[in-house]
Amino acid sequence: MQTTKLSSKGQVIIPKTFRDRYNWNTGQKLNVIDTGDGILLKPSRPFNSTEIDKVAGILKYSGKPISIDQMNEAIKKGALERK
Repeated sequence: MQTTKLSSKGQVIIPKTFRDRYNWNTGQKLNVIDTGDGILLKPSRPFNSTEIDKVAGILKYSGKPISIDQMNEAIKKGALERK
């Protein structure tokens, strides 16, 4: 267990081992959650979480349907072009 101190300005230093483990860099926004017996810091996400049934089909495609095999082939081709 590591410890840290609360500064007179209410600041806490998160030990480097944790910053490295969670890839938190300068400017990282953190949500502060009250757990009742302390606080929990979680990285702020750029978007609210959603459920697939609320977003599935939101982008309309008007072209000819293609198969999963055709999609996989297109992905493979794109990946090879990026090398």
